[in-house]
Amino acid sequence: MKLHLTVVFGFLILPLAVMAQDTIMPLWPKDKIPNQIVSDEKEVHDYQDILRISKVQDPTIAVYLPAKKNATGQAMLIFPGGGYGILAYDWEGTDIAKFLNGKGIAGIVVKYRLPSDVSQTDKHNVPLIDAQRALRIVRGRAKEYDIDPNKIGIMGFSAGGHLASTLGTHFNEKVYGPIDELDGQSARPDFMGLIYPVVTFTQATKHAGSEKALLGENASKEMQEHFSNELQVTSETPPTLLVHAMDDKGVPVENSLLFFQALKDNDVPATMHIYPTGGHGFSLARDNKHLREWTERMFEWMENLE
Repeated sequence: MKLHLTVVFGFLILPLAVMAQDTIMPLWPKDKIPNQIVSDEKEVHDYQDILRISKVQDPTIAVYLPAKKNATGQAMLIFPGGGYGILAYDWEGTDIAKFLNGKGIAGIVVKYRLPSDVSQTDKHNVPLIDAQRALRIVRGRAKEYDIDPNKIGIMGFSAGGHLASTLGTHFNEKVYGPIDELDGQSARPDFMGLIYPVVTFTQATKHAGSEKALLGENASKEMQEHFSNELQVTSETPPTLLVHAMDDKGVPVENSLLFFQALKDNDVPATMHIYPTGGHGFSLARDNKHLREWTERMFEWMENLE
Protein backbone atom coordinates (compact mmCIF):
# COMPACT_ATOMS: atom_id res chain seq x y z
CA MET A 1 0.00 0.00 0.00
CA LYS A 2 2.78 2.42 0.85
CA LEU A 3 4.51 1.78 -2.44
CA HIS A 4 1.25 2.30 -4.32
CA LEU A 5 0.66 5.66 -2.64
CA THR A 6 4.19 6.81 -3.39
CA VAL A 7 3.85 5.96 -7.06
CA VAL A 8 0.51 7.74 -7.36
CA PHE A 9 1.94 10.80 -5.62
CA GLY A 10 4.86 10.80 -8.05
CA PHE A 11 2.49 10.81 -11.01
CA LEU A 12 0.47 13.60 -9.45
CA ILE A 13 3.41 15.96 -8.95
CA LEU A 14 5.16 15.30 -12.25
CA PRO A 15 2.86 17.50 -14.38
CA LEU A 16 3.21 20.30 -11.84
CA ALA A 17 6.99 20.14 -12.02
CA VAL A 18 6.89 20.23 -15.80
CA MET A 19 4.50 23.19 -15.79
CA ALA A 20 6.78 25.15 -13.46
CA GLN A 21 9.75 24.99 -15.81
CA ASP A 22 10.69 28.04 -17.86
CA THR A 23 10.96 28.14 -21.63
CA ILE A 24 14.43 29.07 -22.86
CA MET A 25 14.94 30.13 -26.44
CA PRO A 26 17.94 31.56 -28.32
CA LEU A 27 17.90 35.16 -29.45
CA TRP A 28 19.57 34.33 -32.74
CA PRO A 29 19.98 31.48 -35.20
CA LYS A 30 23.31 29.81 -34.41
CA ASP A 31 25.09 31.07 -37.52
CA LYS A 32 23.59 34.59 -37.50
CA ILE A 33 24.65 36.13 -34.19
CA PRO A 34 25.58 39.74 -34.98
CA ASN A 35 29.09 40.99 -34.20
CA GLN A 36 30.26 37.54 -33.12
CA ILE A 37 33.81 36.38 -33.83
CA VAL A 38 34.60 32.66 -33.86
CA SER A 39 36.93 32.13 -30.90
CA ASP A 40 37.90 29.70 -28.15
CA GLU A 41 36.05 31.77 -25.54
CA LYS A 42 33.60 29.62 -23.56
CA GLU A 43 30.59 30.61 -21.50
CA VAL A 44 31.13 30.19 -17.75
CA HIS A 45 28.49 29.36 -15.12
CA ASP A 46 29.74 29.76 -11.56
CA TYR A 47 27.39 28.99 -8.68
CA GLN A 48 28.32 29.82 -5.10
CA ASP A 49 25.78 31.95 -3.23
CA ILE A 50 24.27 33.06 -6.54
CA LEU A 51 24.61 31.98 -10.16
CA ARG A 52 27.14 34.16 -11.97
CA ILE A 53 27.32 33.79 -15.75
CA SER A 54 30.24 35.29 -17.67
CA LYS A 55 31.58 35.24 -21.24
CA VAL A 56 28.10 34.68 -22.65
CA GLN A 57 28.30 33.08 -26.10
CA ASP A 58 24.69 32.00 -26.67
CA PRO A 59 22.29 34.78 -25.66
CA THR A 60 18.81 33.62 -24.70
CA ILE A 61 15.53 34.60 -23.13
CA ALA A 62 14.00 32.52 -20.33
CA VAL A 63 10.23 32.99 -20.33
CA TYR A 64 8.31 32.60 -17.05
CA LEU A 65 4.54 32.88 -17.45
CA PRO A 66 1.85 33.17 -14.78
CA ALA A 67 -1.27 31.02 -14.88
CA LYS A 68 -3.59 32.30 -17.58
CA LYS A 69 -6.34 33.10 -15.06
CA ASN A 70 -3.91 35.34 -13.13
CA ALA A 71 -2.27 37.00 -16.13
CA THR A 72 -2.58 40.79 -16.41
CA GLY A 73 -1.27 40.87 -19.98
CA GLN A 74 1.82 42.77 -18.84
CA ALA A 75 5.33 41.46 -19.38
CA MET A 76 8.71 42.56 -18.06
CA LEU A 77 12.02 41.80 -19.72
CA ILE A 78 14.67 41.56 -17.01
CA PHE A 79 18.34 42.48 -17.44
CA PRO A 80 20.50 41.20 -14.56
CA GLY A 81 23.45 43.29 -13.44
CA GLY A 82 27.11 42.53 -12.87
CA GLY A 83 29.17 45.45 -14.12
CA TYR A 84 29.08 44.18 -17.73
CA GLY A 85 31.49 41.48 -16.53
CA ILE A 86 29.05 38.86 -15.20
CA LEU A 87 25.30 38.36 -14.96
CA ALA A 88 23.83 37.83 -11.48
CA TYR A 89 21.45 35.50 -13.25
CA ASP A 90 19.23 34.24 -10.45
CA TRP A 91 19.67 37.07 -7.90
CA GLU A 92 18.63 39.77 -10.38
CA GLY A 93 17.01 37.59 -13.01
CA THR A 94 15.11 34.36 -12.50
CA ASP A 95 14.15 35.16 -8.89
CA ILE A 96 12.66 38.43 -10.13
CA ALA A 97 10.75 36.69 -12.94
CA LYS A 98 9.19 34.21 -10.51
CA PHE A 99 8.27 37.05 -8.16
CA LEU A 100 6.55 38.90 -11.02
CA ASN A 101 4.57 35.76 -11.88
CA GLY A 102 2.98 35.97 -8.44
CA LYS A 103 1.42 39.26 -9.54
CA GLY A 104 0.23 37.91 -12.90
CA ILE A 105 3.09 39.46 -14.86
CA ALA A 106 5.19 37.54 -17.38
CA GLY A 107 8.85 37.65 -16.41
CA ILE A 108 11.41 37.22 -19.18
CA VAL A 109 15.08 36.99 -18.22
CA VAL A 110 17.54 38.12 -20.88
CA LYS A 111 20.91 36.39 -20.89
CA TYR A 112 22.66 39.04 -22.93
CA ARG A 113 26.21 38.98 -24.23
CA LEU A 114 28.78 40.83 -22.16
CA PRO A 115 31.34 43.00 -23.99
CA SER A 116 34.36 40.99 -25.16
CA ASP A 117 37.45 41.92 -27.14
CA VAL A 118 37.95 38.23 -27.92
CA SER A 119 34.61 37.13 -29.36
CA GLN A 120 33.00 40.36 -30.63
CA THR A 121 33.40 43.28 -32.97
CA ASP A 122 32.22 46.72 -31.78
CA LYS A 123 31.65 45.28 -28.31
CA HIS A 124 30.04 48.49 -27.05
CA ASN A 125 26.98 47.79 -29.22
CA VAL A 126 26.60 44.09 -28.43
CA PRO A 127 24.46 44.29 -25.24
CA LEU A 128 22.10 46.74 -26.97
CA ILE A 129 21.91 44.46 -30.03
CA ASP A 130 20.77 41.59 -27.82
CA ALA A 131 18.37 43.80 -25.86
CA GLN A 132 16.65 45.10 -29.00
CA ARG A 133 16.33 41.58 -30.36
CA ALA A 134 14.91 40.23 -27.10
CA LEU A 135 12.16 42.83 -27.01
CA ARG A 136 11.31 42.27 -30.67
CA ILE A 137 11.01 38.52 -30.13
CA VAL A 138 8.69 38.96 -27.16
CA ARG A 139 6.52 41.47 -29.00
CA GLY A 140 6.42 39.24 -32.06
CA ARG A 141 5.36 36.23 -29.95
CA ALA A 142 3.04 38.14 -27.63
CA LYS A 143 -0.05 36.18 -28.68
CA GLU A 144 1.72 32.88 -27.96
CA TYR A 145 2.65 34.11 -24.48
CA ASP A 146 -0.78 35.70 -23.76
CA ILE A 147 0.89 39.10 -23.52
CA ASP A 148 -0.52 42.43 -24.65
CA PRO A 149 2.02 43.67 -27.25
CA ASN A 150 1.44 47.20 -25.94
CA LYS A 151 2.23 46.27 -22.33
CA ILE A 152 5.81 45.06 -22.60
CA GLY A 153 8.22 46.71 -20.19
CA ILE A 154 11.85 46.27 -19.22
CA MET A 155 13.73 46.40 -15.95
CA GLY A 156 17.41 46.28 -15.15
CA PHE A 157 19.61 46.16 -12.09
CA SER A 158 22.91 48.06 -11.79
CA ALA A 159 24.75 47.58 -15.13
CA GLY A 160 21.61 45.79 -16.31
CA GLY A 161 19.89 49.09 -15.49
CA HIS A 162 22.35 50.80 -17.79
CA LEU A 163 21.42 48.38 -20.56
CA ALA A 164 17.72 48.88 -19.87
CA SER A 165 18.10 52.66 -19.96
CA THR A 166 20.15 52.29 -23.15
CA LEU A 167 17.33 50.32 -24.77
CA GLY A 168 14.82 52.88 -23.49
CA THR A 169 16.74 55.74 -25.11
CA HIS A 170 18.38 54.01 -28.12
CA PHE A 171 15.54 51.72 -29.23
CA ASN A 172 15.48 53.28 -32.72
CA GLU A 173 19.24 53.06 -33.22
CA LYS A 174 20.14 50.64 -36.00
CA VAL A 175 22.86 48.51 -34.45
CA TYR A 176 22.31 45.34 -36.49
CA GLY A 177 20.78 44.26 -39.78
CA PRO A 178 17.41 42.44 -39.72
CA ILE A 179 17.59 38.66 -40.00
CA ASP A 180 13.90 37.69 -40.02
CA GLU A 181 10.36 39.06 -39.71
CA LEU A 182 10.69 39.51 -35.94
CA ASP A 183 13.13 42.34 -36.58
CA GLY A 184 10.26 44.30 -38.09
CA GLN A 185 8.80 44.69 -34.59
CA SER A 186 9.33 47.86 -32.58
CA ALA A 187 12.11 47.66 -29.98
CA ARG A 188 10.59 50.46 -27.88
CA PRO A 189 9.62 49.33 -24.38
CA ASP A 190 6.22 50.48 -23.14
CA PHE A 191 7.60 51.20 -19.65
CA MET A 192 10.89 50.89 -17.82
CA GLY A 193 12.04 50.07 -14.28
CA LEU A 194 15.61 51.00 -13.33
CA ILE A 195 16.80 49.51 -10.05
CA TYR A 196 20.01 51.08 -8.65
CA PRO A 197 21.03 51.70 -12.28
CA VAL A 198 24.30 52.75 -13.83
CA VAL A 199 23.32 55.72 -16.00
CA THR A 200 26.15 58.17 -16.64
CA PHE A 201 29.72 57.88 -17.94
CA THR A 202 30.45 61.62 -17.97
CA GLN A 203 30.01 62.56 -14.32
CA ALA A 204 32.25 61.98 -11.30
CA THR A 205 29.53 59.69 -9.91
CA LYS A 206 29.86 57.23 -12.81
CA HIS A 207 30.57 53.53 -12.32
CA ALA A 208 34.03 53.29 -13.83
CA GLY A 209 34.02 49.48 -13.94
CA SER A 210 30.95 49.33 -16.16
CA GLU A 211 32.34 52.04 -18.41
CA LYS A 212 35.66 50.23 -18.85
CA ALA A 213 33.96 46.90 -19.56
CA LEU A 214 31.59 48.40 -22.15
CA LEU A 215 33.68 51.11 -23.78
CA GLY A 216 37.23 49.98 -23.07
CA GLU A 217 40.17 52.00 -21.81
CA ASN A 218 40.33 55.72 -22.61
CA ALA A 219 36.90 56.00 -24.24
CA SER A 220 36.36 59.13 -26.28
CA LYS A 221 34.18 61.93 -24.97
CA GLU A 222 31.76 61.27 -27.83
CA MET A 223 31.41 57.63 -26.82
CA GLN A 224 31.00 58.48 -23.15
CA GLU A 225 28.23 60.94 -23.98
CA HIS A 226 26.53 58.52 -26.36
CA PHE A 227 26.18 55.96 -23.57
CA SER A 228 25.42 58.46 -20.81
CA ASN A 229 21.72 57.86 -21.02
CA GLU A 230 20.60 60.92 -19.10
CA LEU A 231 21.84 62.82 -22.17
CA GLN A 232 19.80 60.65 -24.54
CA VAL A 233 16.32 61.05 -23.02
CA THR A 234 13.64 62.41 -25.36
CA SER A 235 9.88 62.75 -25.23
CA GLU A 236 9.74 59.22 -26.73
CA THR A 237 11.50 57.64 -23.74
CA PRO A 238 9.01 55.33 -22.01
CA PRO A 239 7.49 56.07 -18.57
CA THR A 240 10.08 55.15 -15.98
CA LEU A 241 10.32 53.96 -12.39
CA LEU A 242 13.60 54.52 -10.52
CA VAL A 243 14.61 52.80 -7.27
CA HIS A 244 17.85 53.53 -5.42
CA ALA A 245 19.39 53.70 -1.94
CA MET A 246 21.09 56.88 -0.72
CA ASP A 247 23.97 54.93 0.81
CA ASP A 248 24.81 53.05 -2.41
CA LYS A 249 28.62 53.08 -2.56
CA GLY A 250 28.83 50.99 -5.72
CA VAL A 251 26.61 53.06 -8.03
CA PRO A 252 25.92 56.45 -6.45
CA VAL A 253 22.31 57.59 -6.23
CA GLU A 254 23.17 60.56 -8.45
CA ASN A 255 22.81 58.18 -11.42
CA SER A 256 19.08 57.89 -10.75
CA LEU A 257 18.76 61.58 -9.89
CA LEU A 258 20.32 62.57 -13.21
CA PHE A 259 17.98 60.33 -15.15
CA PHE A 260 14.92 61.52 -13.25
CA GLN A 261 15.80 65.14 -14.01
CA ALA A 262 16.21 64.34 -17.70
CA LEU A 263 12.82 62.62 -17.74
CA LYS A 264 11.24 65.61 -16.04
CA ASP A 265 12.86 68.01 -18.52
CA ASN A 266 11.39 66.02 -21.40
CA ASP A 267 7.90 65.62 -19.88
CA VAL A 268 8.24 61.86 -19.57
CA PRO A 269 6.13 60.39 -16.72
CA ALA A 270 8.53 59.35 -13.98
CA THR A 271 8.32 57.91 -10.47
CA MET A 272 11.29 57.64 -8.14
CA HIS A 273 11.72 55.94 -4.77
CA ILE A 274 14.89 56.77 -2.87
CA TYR A 275 15.54 54.79 0.32
CA PRO A 276 17.90 56.04 3.04
CA THR A 277 19.70 52.71 3.39
CA GLY A 278 20.08 49.53 1.42
CA GLY A 279 23.46 49.80 -0.24
CA HIS A 280 23.99 48.28 -3.66
CA GLY A 281 22.73 45.06 -5.18
CA PHE A 282 19.81 44.44 -2.84
CA SER A 283 17.61 42.61 -5.39
CA LEU A 284 14.25 41.85 -3.74
CA ALA A 285 15.60 43.02 -0.34
CA ARG A 286 13.67 40.28 1.45
CA ASP A 287 15.75 40.75 4.62
CA ASN A 288 14.89 44.46 4.93
CA LYS A 289 11.32 45.18 6.05
CA HIS A 290 11.39 48.77 4.81
CA LEU A 291 13.36 48.41 1.60
CA ARG A 292 11.55 45.30 0.37
CA GLU A 293 8.46 47.43 -0.11
CA TRP A 294 9.99 48.71 -3.34
CA THR A 295 8.40 45.79 -5.17
CA GLU A 296 4.92 46.75 -4.00
CA ARG A 297 5.54 50.31 -5.12
CA MET A 298 6.53 48.93 -8.53
CA PHE A 299 3.35 46.86 -8.81
CA GLU A 300 1.25 49.91 -7.90
CA TRP A 301 3.07 51.92 -10.54
CA MET A 302 2.48 49.22 -13.17
CA GLU A 303 -1.22 49.04 -12.35
CA ASN A 304 -1.58 52.75 -12.94
CA LEU A 305 0.26 52.98 -16.25
CA GLU A 306 -1.91 54.40 -18.98
